[in-house]
Amino acid sequence: MLKLVIANKLYSSWSLRPWALLKAFEIPFEEVTIPLRRPDSRERLMEYSPSGKVPVLVDDDVFVWESMAIVETIAERYPDRAIWPRDAKARAHARAISNEMHSGFQALRQACPMHLGARFATPVLTDSLQANIDRIEDIWSEARNRFGGNGPYLYGAFTAADAMYLPIVTRFETYGVPVREATRAYMDTMLAHPAFVEWRTAAFSEEWRIPDYAVGHTLIESYV
Repeated sequence: MLKLVIANKLYSSWSLRPWALLKAFEIPFEEVTIPLRRPDSRERLMEYSPSGKVPVLVDDDVFVWESMAIVETIAERYPDRAIWPRDAKARAHARAISNEMHSGFQALRQACPMHLGARFATPVLTDSLQANIDRIEDIWSEARNRFGGNGPYLYGAFTAADAMYLPIVTRFETYGVPVREATRAYMDTMLAHPAFVEWRTAAFSEEWRIPDYAVGHTLIESYV
């Protein structure tokens, strides 16, 4: 059985991506959680990851770190599942936007760290932050309009691209980011996905907390 090494569900956006993908496609796996910012966190992480970071997919004696590499490994291991869209043009587009997610949007990452356990006031929308938001909304709109068909996800059915952007959905929600009507509809679809509902429920029951996480943001409401 596959093993997925992750960090705290409340905060770990990168852990959420492959976890949600595996759950959405009903691929069985063992979960190993190593909470962040604890005295033994680094030592435990180095048992699985040469980068000292999560997530890590363990397949027997093969260790795969970096989310996009994990996604591609899952797609190769389960070719019968539509991890990527079946249509070649849609698949190329999905890979492109997923890699853009993997490497970009630093302003949004820094201004709106993932935190499922609270609601914060919207941060100042600097030019760089607004540019990130606009670009993400354009990506979602283009994917939906070109390839979404009658389905509710970016390419109709749930794919790796949706999993890659799921943490962005939570960031928009947590910080009350103003978005377009179509963006809000996609967000509602993603937030209601059974995989995310399961993740969030488990996150709320975690015993690990990082009190200074999202420090500097104005707290509106706490859920945990």
